[in-house]
Amino acid sequence: MTGAKQTGPKQSGAKQSAAKQAGPKQGGQRKPARKRPGGAAKRGLGGDQIEGRQAVRELLLAGKRRPREIYMIDDLTPVDILEDIIQLASEENVPLKQVSRRHFEAEALTESHQGVLARAEALPEHDLDSLASAPGAFLLVLDGITDPGNLGAILRTAECAGVTGVIMPKHRSVHVSPTVTKTAAGAIEHLPMAVVGGIPAALTRLKQLDVLTIGLEAGGQSTIFDLPIGVDTKVALVLGAEGSGLSRLVAERVDVNAAIPLEGHLNSLNVAMAGAVACFEVVRKRSVADPGGRT
Repeated sequence: MTGAKQTGPKQSGAKQSAAKQAGPKQGGQRKPARKRPGGAAKRGLGGDQIEGRQAVRELLLAGKRRPREIYMIDDLTPVDILEDIIQLASEENVPLKQVSRRHFEAEALTESHQGVLARAEALPEHDLDSLASAPGAFLLVLDGITDPGNLGAILRTAECAGVTGVIMPKHRSVHVSPTVTKTAAGAIEHLPMAVVGGIPAALTRLKQLDVLTIGLEAGGQSTIFDLPIGVDTKVALVLGAEGSGLSRLVAERVDVNAAIPLEGHLNSLNVAMAGAVACFEVVRKRSVADPGGRT
């Protein structure tokens, strides 16, 4: 493969050994999990507790699900985004409680909350077929992402790149936790997401719906830059788990495994970084195919 390093078994976004050492985790400092009232944790998308200023403001601006209440530390330095949240909450008749720092810390589930959190309806789950059937579908399939900081960063990039849907497995994967909401900075309010029983079966179904499935994997038969993606090509990028990359069945079922050529001394990218490169390569290819479209 031209330009690709061959110094190790994994070299691109599929192997994410750098995930553990790419600096501080984005929103990654987490408090011990608290049990939800009623027993077992839910295995839906989650997203019912939103932490971080941008995430809470975007929840209010998007208006796609009903916020139930907002908590804010009462001694925060006034800044524009806090004024926006207060005004939007008033306009939408959402209860806003300004509380002591100690009270707030008892409600927050992350350390990087920025003094603001909201509780809302859980994120709606979408149907795989409906996501794949949309004209020009641009999907992101996540094969076992387990770090909430990585998932949040992936979702933020995906939304900015125009991804039209995200598919994740029900088990062995982090869902939309408060840390994810903080790192995603509001992207979860705009990204339709589906939860499926298994990624291999989902890939089989995507092929039936004429979606080109591309696994990011070192040693792939192509590079991400060589793929024939037109403006109307329905695409699903498949990202593997941190460290282990794509599972065997997933790697076997995608239409093509593609690598990101690496020219430096390191032989792997963090999964969020690899996802960003691949997403915006799809954007670039579509813009070249349609010069009159958005660039």
